[in-house]
Amino acid sequence: MSAVASDTTQPPATGRPRDHTRDLVILDATLSLLTEVGYEQLSIEAVAARSGAAKTTIYRRYRDKAALVTAAVERRAPAKPPQPGGKSLREDVHSLATWLARSISEQDAGLLAAMFAGMRTDARLAQEMRQILRRDETAMTDGLVHHAAEQLTPGAAALFAEVAPAMIMHRIMVVGEPCDTAFVAHLVDDVLMPLLRRT
Repeated sequence: MSAVASDTTQPPATGRPRDHTRDLVILDATLSLLTEVGYEQLSIEAVAARSGAAKTTIYRRYRDKAALVTAAVERRAPAKPPQPGGKSLREDVHSLATWLARSISEQDAGLLAAMFAGMRTDARLAQEMRQILRRDETAMTDGLVHHAAEQLTPGAAALFAEVAPAMIMHRIMVVGEPCDTAFVAHLVDDVLMPLLRRT
């Protein structure tokens, strides 16, 4: 009997590792098509043609169109919000509002419109996107709430998450004006601070 036993504990062979560069190409193609044709007209076939990937490759990664669009939109998520560290509540709220205005302004208006239209007609997309939006809202206001809870009115986080993005979107898409320093100051001093500060 040989003194050297054969090794029978090696893991089974696996297939080729997933090519993450292919993921990026697929998601970029999805975003460009979503902006060009809208959610209703977007198809897996069109994404496959634009990205050069096989339909089977896309379906292995994303179970349906809603999952694909959700992944593509999430990839464009903005950087993390600033952590509060100002000398006053007003300074922290202003910093957060400035970051939010810049983040929303940098998004493609056509992409936002296509995404919101898709959420109205596709319940699966709406469910997926609302989970992401709720998560992002929590991340956006968590630091402020923990840093200045005693200065904030009850429900301040929900108020900020409802009011600030709505006014910024209205400014950009309805009024058609940029979210400049004067607008952000108006948003903070005339709207947010009276709503958020505990009296």
